[in-house]
Amino acid sequence: MTDNEHEHDHARTFQPDHVEPTSEAARLGLALRELLIEAGHYSVDEEQAMIAAMQGASPENGAKIVAHAWTNDDYKARLLDDGANAIRELGFDLEPYEFTVMENTKTVHNVIVCTLCSCYPRSLLGMSPAWYKSSNYRARIVREPRAVLAEFGVNLSDGVEVRVHDSTAELRYMVLPERPTGTDGWSQEQLAALVTRDSLIGTQRELGGDK
Repeated sequence: MTDNEHEHDHARTFQPDHVEPTSEAARLGLALRELLIEAGHYSVDEEQAMIAAMQGASPENGAKIVAHAWTNDDYKARLLDDGANAIRELGFDLEPYEFTVMENTKTVHNVIVCTLCSCYPRSLLGMSPAWYKSSNYRARIVREPRAVLAEFGVNLSDGVEVRVHDSTAELRYMVLPERPTGTDGWSQEQLAALVTRDSLIGTQRELGGDK
């Protein structure tokens, strides 16, 4: 038995993370997985490592990145210039996806969507919220972003430009929120505690601090 045959045999036999497929789509997905492993596109060990990494993913990862950018101007510049390489400095990786971070300012508010499906930086931030996948959000945030944001409690003045960023199969986005006023001298841990999942998507703007 060759090494590839041995590995493939385990891929078929040990499925602790997969329930028995009950639909045609699930059976096709499992068959495709096995074919990709057999063809050498990735190994069972690589698959398990990715699953483990995604299980440890959460918005707290994004919060750590934001807090570091808030307290380090050089890092912030690198993050906005090349997000994928910048997050690697902190031990995070979104390969094979491109990763772009958009900065909120006094005059610009960014919000993220995936109009075609529900592309999201899951291996970094964990699972996306249910509303992010809804056809209602995906269609309306592009057509009427101010109205949708207002439903989330984000009421923007006419002087604030709204920029909607559409994720793709190759590209993932994250918002860099504005640092709240009154947080000078705060530690990165204190700052990270202010950052929420919704602020990383752009459906929240105010993050606390001293008003």
